[in-house]
Amino acid sequence: MSEQENPVFAIEKIYIKDLSVEVPNAPQIFLDRETPNVSIQLQTKAQGIGEGIFEVTLTATVTSKIGEKTVFLVEVGQAGIFRVQNVPSENMDPLLSIACPNILYPYAREVVSDTVTRAGFAPVMLQPVNFEALYMSRLQQQEAAKDAPGESTIQ
Repeated sequence: MSEQENPVFAIEKIYIKDLSVEVPNAPQIFLDRETPNVSIQLQTKAQGIGEGIFEVTLTATVTSKIGEKTVFLVEVGQAGIFRVQNVPSENMDPLLSIACPNILYPYAREVVSDTVTRAGFAPVMLQPVNFEALYMSRLQQQEAAKDAPGESTIQ
């Protein structure tokens, strides 16, 4: 087997693509002693940027609220550039949707925790995420949408 046939998966660069923090009700919110509700949303996006080079962005949005009042909102787009070559096409989507977010997630967790702390709040520790389960769930939803009568999926 020649060198060209061996699969290649390498991290070229990991970086923060986007970061925002909002504390819309400061300074009054710091006087509120109620325990806020924290919600977390994750989204991944992959795009080819060259021959065998992909950018994957994991966006984590953390919103803290007391009732309808926003305590803080932090959004981080943690990105990475990955070299992927000689990988079968059927393995590309799982690689970009599972392996790459698994690599990026610890960096996003650290940025969220640090940013929330710097905004004046107790750190938010994001729990581990099973990106494989999220990927499988997305596939099942896509299959269900295809099978649903009267509905069509545009790709």
